[in-house]
Amino acid sequence: MTEPPESHEPPDSLIPYDEIVQDCLRGVVRRVLGDVAASGGLPGGHHFFIAFRTRYPGVDMPKHLLERYPEEMTVVLQHRYWDLAVLDEHFEVGLTFNQVPAKLSIPYKAISGFVDPAVNFALQFAVNMPEPEPEPDEEPAVSGEPGSNVVSFDFKRKK
Repeated sequence: MTEPPESHEPPDSLIPYDEIVQDCLRGVVRRVLGDVAASGGLPGGHHFFIAFRTRYPGVDMPKHLLERYPEEMTVVLQHRYWDLAVLDEHFEVGLTFNQVPAKLSIPYKAISGFVDPAVNFALQFAVNMPEPEPEPDEEPAVSGEPGSNVVSFDFKRKK
């Protein structure tokens, strides 16, 4: 009896290693921004280019910027930024765009790239856009017999 040829392809992992690594590397961005916020400014010649998906859930930015950058935007933290706040799931920062001040709130999971050109450091991230949840057209009708542990839902769509 002959044995099947040995496969050199790795088996599919049931552990999401890529996602875990991405989360850890986003932690690098969180820590660097946290250190900058705590010290009150960027040390030496450091400055950051941060690219992010503008339509990622939780991104909060002015409407005129979202219209101008409907998919992705890159911001620069160098000379003119203020109110940098670093939180567990996102960071907030004030910047000017064409001399118009704006406040941005950016979840770390929305970040697609982080670059510090002063030291030739760069990280690229895969941004997995969550599927939008379908919005029900109307409230479900609930029925069931009094005293029963069975409840049935009837979802009806408007036509």
